[in-house]
Amino acid sequence: MEKHVVISGASGFIGKELTLVLLQKGYKVIALSRNVKGNREHLPARLEFVRWDAKSAGGWWQHVEGAKAIINLAGENIGGGYWTAKRKERILQSRLNAGSAVSDAIEKVRDKPGVLVQPSGVNYYGTRGDQILDEDSAAGRGFLTEVTKRWEESSRVPDAAEMRLVVTRFGVVLGKSGGFLPRLALPFRLFMGSYFGDGSNWFSWIHIDDLVRAVIFLIENEELAGTYNMTAPNPLPSKDFYFQLAAQLNRSLRFRIPRPLLEFLLGEMARELILVSQRVIPRRLLDAGFEFLYPDAKSALEQIFSAR
Repeated sequence: MEKHVVISGASGFIGKELTLVLLQKGYKVIALSRNVKGNREHLPARLEFVRWDAKSAGGWWQHVEGAKAIINLAGENIGGGYWTAKRKERILQSRLNAGSAVSDAIEKVRDKPGVLVQPSGVNYYGTRGDQILDEDSAAGRGFLTEVTKRWEESSRVPDAAEMRLVVTRFGVVLGKSGGFLPRLALPFRLFMGSYFGDGSNWFSWIHIDDLVRAVIFLIENEELAGTYNMTAPNPLPSKDFYFQLAAQLNRSLRFRIPRPLLEFLLGEMARELILVSQRVIPRRLLDAGFEFLYPDAKSALEQIFSAR
């Protein structure tokens, strides 16, 4: 019988890359989408689309029956605009609604999925200076900490003992086709590369290829469950990362944006997304035997910018 995986958020940066690799590995992939027609135009034809409203299990829960995995990537982009009160509420509710819908779908079926993969973020840990953080580290403080805590809880189902639950806390995902890096690289290419604050804050990241491989590793190794940090094993101070990015683009790091200016322009968003310091280690992935293709920023950036 063909293995199938159900994914919400398949049209996003991470979802697209994960979907392609799952299809290459022989999985049938069912994508939950609010825009079936639009997504058919830029996602693989072999992908099966099912409409959902990202709020309820109605009309799609049957597809969860007997799935190898369900992966819940749905949620509004936290860096997609200034954090007004309304936008912060949309960021939170988009995650809680999707998580609740997934939980409802799982409860409705008899043959539970093999695993629920519930992404979250290293924002869970808040800003922690030089402290080394692993999966046993306590939650921090701040808006994104509260979002991740409630997001992780939203997908938990009462009968979770019948199936595995894997919570994946993503660092900044690096890739050439989306996410943080293309936007960051543009000012460098325009000879306006800069770093933020004093650059001493720790930057935890992961190459998109390693992220996809790690998610599939967790799906296929059925003895693995619980929380996993999805970060490369070598975080680095943000200034060092920006210097390495500049070197890959044959540019110099010309400017520094002072912390007070950044906080004046972006407020809470600056503190929690740009100036945050998180030295996160993927201890449980390493203990499980996962091997990173790109364990350090230099190798990751070389691969990304050599594959143009």
